[in-house]
Amino acid sequence: MSATIFDSRNTDYRFPFGAVASGTEIHLTIRLSKTVSHESPQLFVFLADQWDTPKVYPMEMSQCDSSSNLYSIVYKTEEPGLYFYCFHVMENGKETYICKNRTGRGVFMPSRGDLWQLTVYARDYQTPDFLKGGVIYQIFPDRFYNSGIEKKDVPSDRKIIPWGSVPQYLPDENGEVTNSDYAGGDLKGIEEKLPYLESLGVTAIYLNPIFEAHSNHRYNTADYLRIDPLLGSEEDFQSLCKAAKERGISIFIDGVFSHTGSDSIYFNQKGRYKGKGASQSQESPYYKWYTFQSFPDTYTSWWGFKTLPEVKEEDENYLEFICGKGGVAEKWISLGASGFRLDVADELPDLFLDRFREAVKKTNPHALILGEVWEDASNKTSYGARRRYFLGKQLDSVMNYPFKDAILQYVGNGGGDAFYNRIMSILENYPKPVLNILMNSLSTHDTERAITALGGEPSIGHDRLWQAERQELAPHQYAAGKAKFLLCCVLQFTMVGTPCIYYGDEIGMVGYMDPFNRWCFQWEKRDEDIFQHVKALGEMRKEYWELFAEAEFLPVSFTDSICCYLRVKGKEAVFVAVNRSSATCQLPKLAEFQKTETILGRTTENHSLMPMGFIVLKGRWEKKER
Repeated sequence: MSATIFDSRNTDYRFPFGAVASGTEIHLTIRLSKTVSHESPQLFVFLADQWDTPKVYPMEMSQCDSSSNLYSIVYKTEEPGLYFYCFHVMENGKETYICKNRTGRGVFMPSRGDLWQLTVYARDYQTPDFLKGGVIYQIFPDRFYNSGIEKKDVPSDRKIIPWGSVPQYLPDENGEVTNSDYAGGDLKGIEEKLPYLESLGVTAIYLNPIFEAHSNHRYNTADYLRIDPLLGSEEDFQSLCKAAKERGISIFIDGVFSHTGSDSIYFNQKGRYKGKGASQSQESPYYKWYTFQSFPDTYTSWWGFKTLPEVKEEDENYLEFICGKGGVAEKWISLGASGFRLDVADELPDLFLDRFREAVKKTNPHALILGEVWEDASNKTSYGARRRYFLGKQLDSVMNYPFKDAILQYVGNGGGDAFYNRIMSILENYPKPVLNILMNSLSTHDTERAITALGGEPSIGHDRLWQAERQELAPHQYAAGKAKFLLCCVLQFTMVGTPCIYYGDEIGMVGYMDPFNRWCFQWEKRDEDIFQHVKALGEMRKEYWELFAEAEFLPVSFTDSICCYLRVKGKEAVFVAVNRSSATCQLPKLAEFQKTETILGRTTENHSLMPMGFIVLKGRWEKKER
């Protein structure tokens, strides 16, 4: 087997691993065989998207043995940015490159190929501490819990449905699915259930939109400055935040700033509100927020949905309304919110994100700004621009869809190498302050519930009618999905970042896509096995908070049957193993790890994992010196 030329995930070749703060020295080493003549090794460094103008740095021989010469360089930059690199060398008198293969290792290529990424973030980049080591709980407010308090000022075009009714999925007489069916979940209901959430180890709540909007999902904002009347009042929101804080629970809310509702104070297409909206008059104070091709009927809307007119986020009047003194951001942070989750963050321009961060951090330096980005957010390109979310001036973290997809794919279908590479890619590209508070979900309001994804029939290509006919899984499907879900939860709760429970997942709720992933919480029915499992994982994170808050991730073994890894902080460590196969699997023995206790799960007498089994061990770690 040939020797490794370069491996960005091995500290013998690159130290330190991963993204670095500006000014950090990065040690890079390549190994070249003595059997071939090599001359003039060089490091090529490219600033993102400037592929024709590398900076070139000569490398020097640092070590040699009987078969190899090692060439090294110490590289650093004071400028935050997204950099890419490879190596250039003359081999037997011919120009060649050492570039990246899919595992992060170096291979020789006759011309420049895939490059390694280096994320350099601002040295003063800090993210909020309140998510570290904890547990997030996501709530779709209309469907979590109805306090029973009488709802006042309810618009006449809303339909109140009995708790647990099938969500509207068929078009109405006008051929529209209006999402105007409401079950009456409210803020007081959430406050009433805080003891329940605390029992799960929850330390933060993410609320889907709570501002006034004329649909049950509330992503078509009607008034950014008012709580939706079915949810309660401003006082109810303050009361919820205060009561949650007393239990050690922070609350962050959805901010939907790329578009408003057409039925809103700002657009007012239906004339519901007093005053003139943008669709009613070109003299409206909100007219310049929107882009009209032909007033008033033709305008730019979000993904073509005419009920969601897009705003011009860089309009100074809009920016001031959201980010200015006394604006939307300042108001809700001042009233008790611990931050915002930004809907479709990749559709918000840099200017808006810069200003929004300034507004939020000025109001509360410890408040959270978490973005919805479905891909690797460190190198995301959207609308023709390379994004700079993680360099220190925009987002604190993101919804970690890459981990979600990787976990579900691995437990459901195997593929140890792919799982390893997807996890390590994020760990390599994201700054440590971001990694510590990644929002790690298995289900969300935009995806199938995890048990359905793991046990049900694939829904790709099927419409809502097909999904509606499969609102419940067959017993064998549920059993298969449940067994896999338990393993997914172990990975979710022990990976880098913060696990996020989508309401109802902890009691075994199922469902395909919207609206079937948004059923009312089934308070009278729960799968006790799942509930106790999730509760135990929450208790584990609470007991070992300091370790899970910032511990490093060390991969041990990733195969199609079993994955094992360590979370290490100093001399303390947690060893995690999951066996997704139908056979008993032997666990690897690690000389550096000395078990002190079993936290969760069990092994056989010969140190093996049973089929679909898992183990979480606490122990001492004797770090191998470089």
